[in-house]
Amino acid sequence: MNKEASFFKHITEGNTNKGEYITLGAAMLGGKTVKEAFVNVPLKTMNRHGLIAGATGTGKTKTLQVLAENLSEKGVPVLLMDIKGDLSGLAQPSPGHVKIDERHEQIGLPFNPKSFPVEVMSLSEQDGVRLRATISEFGPVLISRILDVTETQAGIIAVIFKYCDDNKLPLLDLKDFKKILQYATDEGKAEFQEAYGRISTASTGAILRKIIELEQQGGDLFFGEKSFDTEDLLRVDENGKGYINIIKLTDIQDKPKLFSTFMLSLLAEIYSTFPEQGDSGRPELIMFIDEAHLIFNEASKALLNQIESIVKLIRSKGVGLYFVTQNPTDVPEAVLSQLGLKVQHALRAFTAKDRKAIKLTAQNYPDTEYYDTADVLTSLGTGEALVSALNEKGRPTPLAATMMRAPMSRMDILTDTELRNLLANSKLVKKYNETIDRESAYELLNKKIELADAEEAREKAREEKEAIKKAASRKSSRKSTRQNPIVKVLTSPTVIRSVLGILTKMLK
Repeated sequence: MNKEASFFKHITEGNTNKGEYITLGAAMLGGKTVKEAFVNVPLKTMNRHGLIAGATGTGKTKTLQVLAENLSEKGVPVLLMDIKGDLSGLAQPSPGHVKIDERHEQIGLPFNPKSFPVEVMSLSEQDGVRLRATISEFGPVLISRILDVTETQAGIIAVIFKYCDDNKLPLLDLKDFKKILQYATDEGKAEFQEAYGRISTASTGAILRKIIELEQQGGDLFFGEKSFDTEDLLRVDENGKGYINIIKLTDIQDKPKLFSTFMLSLLAEIYSTFPEQGDSGRPELIMFIDEAHLIFNEASKALLNQIESIVKLIRSKGVGLYFVTQNPTDVPEAVLSQLGLKVQHALRAFTAKDRKAIKLTAQNYPDTEYYDTADVLTSLGTGEALVSALNEKGRPTPLAATMMRAPMSRMDILTDTELRNLLANSKLVKKYNETIDRESAYELLNKKIELADAEEAREKAREEKEAIKKAASRKSSRKSTRQNPIVKVLTSPTVIRSVLGILTKMLK
Protein backbone atom coordinates (compact mmCIF):
# COMPACT_ATOMS: atom_id res chain seq x y z
CA MET A 1 0.00 0.00 0.00
CA ASN A 2 1.48 3.34 -1.07
CA LYS A 3 1.60 6.38 1.20
CA GLU A 4 -1.49 8.08 -0.29
CA ALA A 5 -3.59 4.92 0.04
CA SER A 6 -2.37 4.45 3.60
CA PHE A 7 -3.19 8.07 4.37
CA PHE A 8 -6.68 7.74 2.82
CA LYS A 9 -7.39 4.70 4.98
CA HIS A 10 -6.00 6.46 8.07
CA ILE A 11 -8.31 9.47 7.54
CA THR A 12 -11.48 7.62 6.55
CA GLU A 13 -11.26 5.13 9.41
CA GLY A 14 -10.63 7.92 11.91
CA ASN A 15 -13.60 9.95 10.61
CA THR A 16 -16.24 7.19 10.44
CA ASN A 17 -19.25 7.83 12.68
CA LYS A 18 -22.38 5.90 13.61
CA GLY A 19 -24.40 9.03 14.43
CA GLU A 20 -24.89 12.39 12.71
CA TYR A 21 -21.85 14.42 11.69
CA ILE A 22 -20.70 17.49 9.73
CA THR A 23 -18.24 17.27 6.86
CA LEU A 24 -15.72 20.12 6.88
CA GLY A 25 -13.78 19.14 3.74
CA ALA A 26 -11.20 16.63 2.52
CA ALA A 27 -7.73 15.87 3.93
CA MET A 28 -4.59 16.98 2.09
CA LEU A 29 -1.24 15.25 1.76
CA GLY A 30 1.86 16.94 0.38
CA GLY A 31 -0.19 20.01 -0.54
CA LYS A 32 -2.59 17.96 -2.67
CA THR A 33 -6.25 17.27 -1.78
CA VAL A 34 -7.07 13.58 -1.40
CA LYS A 35 -10.54 13.26 -2.95
CA GLU A 36 -13.26 11.88 -0.64
CA ALA A 37 -10.88 11.62 2.33
CA PHE A 38 -13.57 13.47 4.27
CA VAL A 39 -12.85 15.18 7.56
CA ASN A 40 -15.96 14.84 9.75
CA VAL A 41 -17.01 16.21 13.13
CA PRO A 42 -19.66 14.14 15.01
CA LEU A 43 -22.59 16.15 16.39
CA LYS A 44 -22.33 14.17 19.61
CA THR A 45 -19.07 15.87 20.63
CA MET A 46 -19.78 19.38 19.38
CA ASN A 47 -20.77 20.52 22.86
CA ARG A 48 -17.11 19.94 23.87
CA HIS A 49 -16.30 23.46 22.64
CA GLY A 50 -13.81 24.48 19.98
CA LEU A 51 -11.37 26.97 18.49
CA ILE A 52 -11.06 28.51 15.03
CA ALA A 53 -7.74 30.35 14.75
CA GLY A 54 -5.47 31.78 12.09
CA ALA A 55 -3.91 34.92 10.68
CA THR A 56 -6.00 37.63 9.02
CA GLY A 57 -7.33 36.60 5.61
CA THR A 58 -6.82 32.84 6.00
CA GLY A 59 -10.52 31.93 6.00
CA LYS A 60 -11.62 31.84 9.67
CA THR A 61 -14.94 33.58 9.00
CA LYS A 62 -15.80 31.22 6.14
CA THR A 63 -15.06 28.22 8.39
CA LEU A 64 -17.38 29.70 11.00
CA GLN A 65 -20.02 30.14 8.28
CA VAL A 66 -19.63 26.52 7.10
CA LEU A 67 -20.03 25.19 10.65
CA ALA A 68 -23.04 27.44 11.37
CA GLU A 69 -24.98 26.52 8.22
CA ASN A 70 -24.28 22.77 8.56
CA LEU A 71 -25.41 22.83 12.17
CA SER A 72 -28.57 24.68 11.14
CA GLU A 73 -29.24 22.09 8.45
CA LYS A 74 -29.00 19.37 11.11
CA GLY A 75 -31.60 21.22 13.20
CA VAL A 76 -29.15 22.66 15.74
CA PRO A 77 -29.70 26.38 16.58
CA VAL A 78 -26.65 28.66 16.41
CA LEU A 79 -25.66 31.97 18.00
CA LEU A 80 -23.00 34.05 16.22
CA MET A 81 -21.16 37.12 17.51
CA ASP A 82 -20.67 39.17 14.33
CA ILE A 83 -17.92 41.68 15.16
CA LYS A 84 -17.01 42.59 11.57
CA GLY A 85 -20.58 42.62 10.23
CA ASP A 86 -19.98 40.11 7.42
CA LEU A 87 -22.18 37.14 8.40
CA SER A 88 -25.71 38.26 7.50
CA GLY A 89 -25.33 36.63 4.05
CA LEU A 90 -26.30 33.33 5.72
CA ALA A 91 -29.91 34.34 5.00
CA GLN A 92 -29.34 34.14 1.22
CA PRO A 93 -28.08 31.27 -1.00
CA SER A 94 -24.62 31.45 -2.55
CA PRO A 95 -24.63 32.74 -6.15
CA GLY A 96 -21.95 30.13 -6.90
CA HIS A 97 -18.59 30.60 -8.61
CA VAL A 98 -16.30 28.60 -10.86
CA LYS A 99 -13.64 28.48 -8.12
CA ILE A 100 -16.18 27.02 -5.70
CA ASP A 101 -16.99 24.29 -8.23
CA GLU A 102 -13.27 23.54 -8.66
CA ARG A 103 -12.77 23.33 -4.89
CA HIS A 104 -15.68 20.94 -4.41
CA GLU A 105 -14.52 18.81 -7.32
CA GLN A 106 -11.18 18.35 -5.54
CA ILE A 107 -12.95 17.54 -2.26
CA GLY A 108 -15.38 15.12 -3.90
CA LEU A 109 -18.44 16.80 -2.37
CA PRO A 110 -21.38 18.25 -4.35
CA PHE A 111 -22.05 21.98 -3.92
CA ASN A 112 -25.69 22.92 -3.23
CA PRO A 113 -26.41 26.64 -2.64
CA LYS A 114 -28.88 27.19 0.23
CA SER A 115 -30.24 29.89 2.49
CA PHE A 116 -30.84 29.47 6.22
CA PRO A 117 -33.29 30.90 8.78
CA VAL A 118 -31.64 33.94 10.35
CA GLU A 119 -32.45 36.37 13.17
CA VAL A 120 -30.42 39.58 13.35
CA MET A 121 -29.94 40.89 16.90
CA SER A 122 -28.37 43.95 18.48
CA LEU A 123 -27.08 45.19 21.84
CA SER A 124 -27.28 48.81 20.74
CA GLU A 125 -29.52 50.99 18.58
CA GLN A 126 -28.59 49.13 15.40
CA ASP A 127 -31.41 47.42 13.50
CA GLY A 128 -32.28 44.02 14.89
CA VAL A 129 -33.89 42.20 17.80
CA ARG A 130 -33.01 44.19 20.93
CA LEU A 131 -31.16 42.17 23.58
CA ARG A 132 -31.68 43.38 27.14
CA ALA A 133 -31.40 42.15 30.71
CA THR A 134 -32.40 43.69 34.04
CA ILE A 135 -30.08 44.53 36.93
CA SER A 136 -32.07 42.15 39.17
CA GLU A 137 -31.46 39.24 36.79
CA PHE A 138 -27.71 39.76 37.10
CA GLY A 139 -27.79 39.66 40.88
CA PRO A 140 -25.21 41.18 43.25
CA VAL A 141 -22.40 38.69 42.52
CA LEU A 142 -22.34 39.13 38.73
CA ILE A 143 -22.80 42.90 38.97
CA SER A 144 -19.87 43.11 41.39
CA ARG A 145 -17.64 41.09 39.05
CA ILE A 146 -18.63 43.10 36.01
CA LEU A 147 -17.94 46.39 37.81
CA ASP A 148 -14.68 44.95 39.22
CA VAL A 149 -15.30 46.37 42.70
CA THR A 150 -13.51 45.69 45.98
CA GLU A 151 -14.74 43.19 48.54
CA THR A 152 -16.16 46.00 50.70
CA GLN A 153 -17.98 47.54 47.74
CA ALA A 154 -19.33 44.10 46.75
CA GLY A 155 -20.76 43.83 50.27
CA ILE A 156 -22.54 47.17 49.83
CA ILE A 157 -23.99 46.00 46.50
CA ALA A 158 -25.29 42.87 48.24
CA VAL A 159 -26.94 45.06 50.91
CA ILE A 160 -28.51 47.25 48.19
CA PHE A 161 -30.04 44.18 46.52
CA LYS A 162 -31.29 42.91 49.91
CA TYR A 163 -32.93 46.25 50.66
CA CYS A 164 -34.65 46.27 47.26
CA ASP A 165 -35.89 42.70 47.78
CA ASP A 166 -37.18 43.52 51.28
CA ASN A 167 -38.97 46.65 50.07
CA LYS A 168 -40.20 45.29 46.71
CA LEU A 169 -38.20 47.79 44.66
CA PRO A 170 -37.52 46.34 41.17
CA LEU A 171 -33.96 46.98 39.95
CA LEU A 172 -34.40 47.10 36.18
CA ASP A 173 -31.90 49.53 34.69
CA LEU A 174 -28.84 51.56 35.60
CA LYS A 175 -30.83 54.61 36.67
CA ASP A 176 -32.57 52.41 39.28
CA PHE A 177 -29.20 51.21 40.53
CA LYS A 178 -27.73 54.71 40.72
CA LYS A 179 -30.82 56.06 42.50
CA ILE A 180 -30.77 53.43 45.26
CA LEU A 181 -27.03 53.99 45.82
CA GLN A 182 -27.62 57.72 46.26
CA TYR A 183 -30.65 57.11 48.49
CA ALA A 184 -28.64 54.79 50.77
CA THR A 185 -26.30 57.60 51.81
CA ASP A 186 -28.71 60.54 51.60
CA GLU A 187 -32.46 60.50 52.28
CA GLY A 188 -32.48 56.85 53.39
CA LYS A 189 -29.26 56.96 55.40
CA ALA A 190 -30.96 56.51 58.78
CA GLU A 191 -33.20 53.72 57.47
CA PHE A 192 -30.25 51.80 56.01
CA GLN A 193 -28.09 52.30 59.09
CA GLU A 194 -30.81 50.99 61.39
CA ALA A 195 -31.49 47.85 59.30
CA TYR A 196 -28.13 47.02 57.68
CA GLY A 197 -25.44 49.11 59.30
CA ARG A 198 -23.61 52.23 58.13
CA ILE A 199 -22.85 52.57 54.42
CA SER A 200 -19.82 54.62 53.43
CA THR A 201 -20.37 57.48 50.99
CA ALA A 202 -16.82 56.94 49.68
CA SER A 203 -17.70 53.35 48.73
CA THR A 204 -21.01 54.24 47.08
CA GLY A 205 -19.22 57.04 45.22
CA ALA A 206 -16.66 54.56 43.87
CA ILE A 207 -19.44 52.18 42.76
CA LEU A 208 -21.26 55.03 41.04
CA ARG A 209 -18.14 55.90 39.05
CA LYS A 210 -17.89 52.27 37.90
CA ILE A 211 -21.53 52.35 36.81
CA ILE A 212 -20.98 55.57 34.86
CA GLU A 213 -18.03 53.92 33.07
CA LEU A 214 -20.28 51.01 32.04
CA GLU A 215 -23.02 53.47 31.08
CA GLN A 216 -20.64 55.32 28.74
CA GLN A 217 -19.96 52.05 26.89
CA GLY A 218 -23.67 51.55 26.17
CA GLY A 219 -24.75 49.78 29.34
CA ASP A 220 -27.81 52.02 29.63
CA LEU A 221 -29.10 50.50 26.35
CA PHE A 222 -28.46 46.93 27.48
CA PHE A 223 -29.95 47.06 30.98
CA GLY A 224 -33.73 47.28 31.01
CA GLU A 225 -36.88 45.61 29.77
CA LYS A 226 -38.08 43.60 27.97
CA SER A 227 -35.56 40.95 29.06
CA PHE A 228 -34.48 38.51 26.38
CA ASP A 229 -35.62 34.93 26.97
CA THR A 230 -32.80 32.51 26.14
CA GLU A 231 -35.41 29.92 25.07
CA ASP A 232 -35.84 32.04 21.93
CA LEU A 233 -32.33 31.03 20.88
CA LEU A 234 -33.50 27.43 20.47
CA ARG A 235 -36.04 27.92 17.69
CA VAL A 236 -36.32 25.65 14.66
CA ASP A 237 -38.17 26.68 11.48
CA GLU A 238 -40.97 24.81 9.70
CA ASN A 239 -38.39 22.88 7.62
CA GLY A 240 -36.56 21.59 10.69
CA LYS A 241 -33.58 23.94 10.30
CA GLY A 242 -32.16 25.54 13.43
CA TYR A 243 -32.25 29.34 13.52
CA ILE A 244 -28.93 31.14 13.12
CA ASN A 245 -29.04 34.07 15.54
CA ILE A 246 -26.55 36.77 14.48
CA ILE A 247 -25.69 39.45 17.03
CA LYS A 248 -24.38 42.57 15.28
CA LEU A 249 -21.47 43.92 17.29
CA THR A 250 -19.81 46.21 14.75
CA ASP A 251 -20.32 49.28 16.94
CA ILE A 252 -18.97 47.89 20.22
CA GLN A 253 -15.43 46.92 19.27
CA ASP A 254 -14.24 49.84 21.40
CA LYS A 255 -16.60 48.86 24.25
CA PRO A 256 -15.13 45.63 25.60
CA LYS A 257 -16.76 46.02 29.02
CA LEU A 258 -20.24 45.96 27.44
CA PHE A 259 -19.28 42.95 25.30
CA SER A 260 -17.91 40.93 28.23
CA THR A 261 -20.90 42.01 30.37
CA PHE A 262 -23.31 40.68 27.77
CA MET A 263 -21.37 37.46 27.26
CA LEU A 264 -21.18 36.71 30.96
CA SER A 265 -24.88 37.43 31.52
CA LEU A 266 -25.87 35.27 28.55
CA LEU A 267 -23.72 32.32 29.62
CA ALA A 268 -24.93 32.61 33.22
CA GLU A 269 -28.57 32.76 32.11
CA ILE A 270 -28.16 29.75 29.80
CA TYR A 271 -26.43 27.77 32.53
CA SER A 272 -29.12 28.55 35.11
CA THR A 273 -32.15 27.92 32.84
CA PHE A 274 -31.19 25.10 30.45
CA PRO A 275 -31.84 21.54 31.70
CA GLU A 276 -29.01 19.04 32.15
CA GLN A 277 -28.34 17.06 28.96
CA GLY A 278 -25.38 14.87 29.80
CA ASP A 279 -23.86 13.18 26.74
CA SER A 280 -26.83 13.38 24.37
CA GLY A 281 -26.52 12.62 20.67
CA ARG A 282 -26.56 16.27 19.60
CA PRO A 283 -26.03 19.74 21.11
CA GLU A 284 -28.89 22.06 22.09
CA LEU A 285 -27.09 25.25 21.02
CA ILE A 286 -23.72 26.18 19.55
CA MET A 287 -22.26 29.65 20.16
CA PHE A 288 -19.49 31.20 18.05
CA ILE A 289 -17.60 34.10 19.61
CA ASP A 290 -15.74 35.99 16.89
CA GLU A 291 -12.73 38.15 17.86
CA ALA A 292 -12.68 36.30 21.20
CA HIS A 293 -9.71 38.34 22.45
CA LEU A 294 -12.17 41.22 23.05
CA ILE A 295 -13.63 39.22 25.93
CA PHE A 296 -10.38 38.05 27.46
CA ASN A 297 -8.03 41.01 26.97
CA GLU A 298 -10.19 43.58 28.79
CA ALA A 299 -11.87 41.34 31.36
CA SER A 300 -10.99 41.64 35.04
CA LYS A 301 -9.52 38.63 36.86
CA ALA A 302 -12.84 38.01 38.62
CA LEU A 303 -14.69 38.13 35.31
CA LEU A 304 -12.18 35.76 33.66
CA ASN A 305 -12.60 33.29 36.53
CA GLN A 306 -16.36 33.42 36.09
CA ILE A 307 -16.13 32.84 32.32
CA GLU A 308 -13.66 29.96 32.77
CA SER A 309 -15.94 28.36 35.34
CA ILE A 310 -19.00 28.58 33.08
CA VAL A 311 -17.04 27.22 30.07
CA LYS A 312 -16.19 24.14 32.11
CA LEU A 313 -19.75 23.59 33.34
CA ILE A 314 -21.99 24.62 30.44
CA ARG A 315 -21.13 21.55 28.32
CA SER A 316 -23.50 19.48 30.46
CA LYS A 317 -26.34 21.76 29.32
CA GLY A 318 -25.76 20.71 25.71
CA VAL A 319 -24.14 24.05 24.78
CA GLY A 320 -20.90 24.31 22.81
CA LEU A 321 -18.71 27.43 22.76
CA TYR A 322 -16.44 28.12 19.79
CA PHE A 323 -13.84 30.88 20.03
CA VAL A 324 -12.68 32.56 16.82
CA THR A 325 -9.43 34.50 17.08
CA GLN A 326 -6.12 35.11 15.32
CA ASN A 327 -3.86 33.27 17.72
CA PRO A 328 -4.65 30.45 20.16
CA THR A 329 -2.67 32.34 22.81
CA ASP A 330 -5.50 34.92 22.84
CA VAL A 331 -7.54 32.35 24.79
CA PRO A 332 -6.57 31.58 28.41
CA GLU A 333 -4.99 28.17 28.95
CA ALA A 334 -7.75 27.16 31.37
CA VAL A 335 -10.28 27.64 28.54
CA LEU A 336 -8.01 26.26 25.80
CA SER A 337 -7.66 22.97 27.67
CA GLN A 338 -11.44 22.47 27.48
CA LEU A 339 -11.66 22.67 23.67
CA GLY A 340 -12.43 19.51 21.67
CA LEU A 341 -12.49 20.79 18.06
CA LYS A 342 -9.54 22.83 16.77
CA VAL A 343 -9.51 24.34 13.29
CA GLN A 344 -6.16 26.04 12.81
CA HIS A 345 -5.71 28.15 9.68
CA ALA A 346 -2.30 29.43 8.61
CA LEU A 347 -0.07 31.37 10.97
CA ARG A 348 2.56 33.82 9.74
CA ALA A 349 6.12 33.90 11.11
CA PHE A 350 7.62 37.37 10.78
CA THR A 351 9.63 37.46 14.00
CA ALA A 352 11.44 35.08 16.34
CA LYS A 353 8.52 35.49 18.74
CA ASP A 354 6.11 34.41 15.97
CA ARG A 355 8.19 31.29 15.25
CA LYS A 356 8.23 30.39 18.93
CA ALA A 357 4.44 30.82 19.10
CA ILE A 358 4.01 28.54 16.06
CA LYS A 359 6.11 25.80 17.70
CA LEU A 360 4.00 26.06 20.86
CA THR A 361 0.78 25.93 18.80
CA ALA A 362 2.02 22.81 16.94
CA GLN A 363 2.45 21.04 20.27
CA ASN A 364 -1.31 21.38 20.92
CA TYR A 365 -2.09 18.92 18.12
CA PRO A 366 -1.85 15.10 18.01
CA ASP A 367 1.38 13.62 16.65
CA THR A 368 1.20 12.28 13.10
CA GLU A 369 3.64 10.55 10.77
CA TYR A 370 2.17 12.37 7.78
CA TYR A 371 2.94 15.99 8.73
CA ASP A 372 5.52 18.25 10.27
CA THR A 373 2.85 20.27 12.06
CA ALA A 374 4.92 23.42 12.55
CA ASP A 375 5.84 23.53 8.84
CA VAL A 376 2.25 22.90 7.74
CA LEU A 377 1.00 25.76 9.93
CA THR A 378 3.01 28.29 7.91
CA SER A 379 2.35 26.75 4.46
CA LEU A 380 -1.47 26.44 4.50
CA GLY A 381 -3.30 28.45 1.85
CA THR A 382 -6.53 30.46 2.20
CA GLY A 383 -9.43 28.12 2.94
CA GLU A 384 -7.13 25.38 4.25
CA ALA A 385 -6.70 24.40 7.89
CA LEU A 386 -5.33 21.81 10.28
CA VAL A 387 -8.30 20.04 11.88
CA SER A 388 -8.39 17.97 15.05
CA ALA A 389 -11.74 16.90 16.51
CA LEU A 390 -13.09 14.37 19.00
CA ASN A 391 -14.71 11.19 17.73
CA GLU A 392 -17.91 9.74 19.18
CA LYS A 393 -15.92 8.07 21.96
CA GLY A 394 -14.20 11.33 22.89
CA ARG A 395 -10.82 10.42 21.38
CA PRO A 396 -8.95 12.82 19.04
CA THR A 397 -9.51 12.15 15.34
CA PRO A 398 -6.47 11.94 13.03
CA LEU A 399 -4.85 15.33 12.46
CA ALA A 400 -5.65 16.45 8.91
CA ALA A 401 -4.52 19.39 6.81
CA THR A 402 -7.92 20.04 5.25
CA MET A 403 -9.22 21.67 2.08
CA MET A 404 -12.30 23.33 3.64
CA ARG A 405 -15.60 23.20 1.80
CA ALA A 406 -17.19 26.48 0.66
CA PRO A 407 -20.22 27.99 2.41
CA MET A 408 -23.59 27.12 0.84
CA SER A 409 -24.88 30.61 1.66
CA ARG A 410 -23.74 33.97 0.38
CA MET A 411 -20.23 35.03 1.38
CA ASP A 412 -21.28 38.65 1.64
CA ILE A 413 -23.67 40.82 3.67
CA LEU A 414 -27.37 41.43 3.04
CA THR A 415 -28.40 44.56 1.17
CA ASP A 416 -30.37 47.22 3.08
CA THR A 417 -33.58 46.08 1.39
CA GLU A 418 -32.94 42.41 2.22
CA LEU A 419 -32.20 43.30 5.84
CA ARG A 420 -35.41 45.39 6.13
CA ASN A 421 -37.46 42.51 4.72
CA LEU A 422 -35.82 40.06 7.11
CA LEU A 423 -36.59 42.26 10.13
CA ALA A 424 -40.14 42.96 8.93
CA ASN A 425 -40.88 39.22 8.99
CA SER A 426 -39.19 38.60 12.35
CA LYS A 427 -41.41 37.46 15.22
CA LEU A 428 -38.71 38.35 17.75
CA VAL A 429 -38.46 41.98 16.56
CA LYS A 430 -42.18 42.36 17.33
CA LYS A 431 -41.68 40.71 20.71
CA TYR A 432 -38.61 42.58 22.00
CA ASN A 433 -38.29 45.94 20.27
CA GLU A 434 -40.86 47.79 22.36
CA THR A 435 -39.11 49.81 25.08
CA ILE A 436 -40.78 49.37 28.47
CA ASP A 437 -40.12 51.74 31.36
CA ARG A 438 -42.46 50.51 34.08
CA GLU A 439 -42.48 51.70 37.66
CA SER A 440 -39.29 50.49 39.31
CA ALA A 441 -36.83 51.49 42.04
CA TYR A 442 -36.13 54.90 40.48
CA GLU A 443 -39.78 55.97 40.37
CA LEU A 444 -40.73 54.31 43.68
CA LEU A 445 -37.82 55.92 45.55
CA ASN A 446 -38.66 59.31 44.05
CA LYS A 447 -42.24 58.88 45.28
CA LYS A 448 -40.97 57.82 48.69
CA ILE A 449 -38.71 60.88 48.87
CA GLU A 450 -41.56 63.15 47.72
CA LEU A 451 -43.91 61.68 50.35
CA ALA A 452 -41.23 62.08 53.02
CA ASP A 453 -40.61 65.70 51.93
CA ALA A 454 -44.36 66.41 51.92
CA GLU A 455 -44.77 64.86 55.39
CA GLU A 456 -41.79 66.85 56.65
CA ALA A 457 -43.33 70.03 55.22
CA ARG A 458 -46.70 69.26 56.85
CA GLU A 459 -44.99 68.52 60.18
CA LYS A 460 -43.07 71.78 59.94
CA ALA A 461 -46.28 73.67 59.14
CA ARG A 462 -48.03 72.04 62.14
CA GLU A 463 -45.12 72.99 64.41
CA GLU A 464 -45.18 76.59 63.16
CA LYS A 465 -48.97 76.79 63.66
CA GLU A 466 -48.65 75.44 67.20
CA ALA A 467 -45.89 77.93 67.93
CA ILE A 468 -48.10 80.83 66.72
CA LYS A 469 -51.02 79.60 68.84
CA LYS A 470 -48.86 79.34 71.94
CA ALA A 471 -47.45 82.81 71.38
CA ALA A 472 -50.96 84.27 70.98
CA SER A 473 -52.16 82.48 74.13
CA ARG A 474 -49.26 83.85 76.18
CA LYS A 475 -49.98 87.40 74.93
CA SER A 476 -53.69 87.13 75.78
CA SER A 477 -52.86 85.85 79.24
CA ARG A 478 -50.54 88.76 79.88
CA LYS A 479 -53.25 91.28 78.81
CA SER A 480 -55.94 89.84 81.13
CA THR A 481 -53.79 89.89 84.26
CA ARG A 482 -52.20 93.31 83.85
CA GLN A 483 -54.02 96.10 86.05
CA ASN A 484 -54.87 99.51 84.63
CA PRO A 485 -52.38 102.01 86.11
CA ILE A 486 -55.15 104.56 87.08
CA VAL A 487 -57.14 101.84 88.85
CA LYS A 488 -53.94 100.68 90.48
CA VAL A 489 -53.32 104.20 91.88
CA LEU A 490 -56.91 104.71 93.01
CA THR A 491 -57.01 101.38 94.77
CA SER A 492 -53.69 101.77 96.47
CA PRO A 493 -53.75 101.78 100.36
CA THR A 494 -52.37 105.33 100.54
CA VAL A 495 -55.17 106.82 98.46
CA ILE A 496 -57.82 104.81 100.33
CA ARG A 497 -56.52 106.06 103.76
CA SER A 498 -56.45 109.64 102.51
CA VAL A 499 -60.05 109.45 101.25
CA LEU A 500 -61.25 107.84 104.49
CA GLY A 501 -59.51 110.60 106.51
CA ILE A 502 -61.24 113.35 104.49
CA LEU A 503 -64.67 111.71 104.88
CA THR A 504 -64.15 111.35 108.69
CA LYS A 505 -63.38 115.10 109.07
CA MET A 506 -66.45 116.06 107.03
CA LEU A 507 -68.76 113.95 109.17
CA LYS A 508 -67.48 115.61 112.36
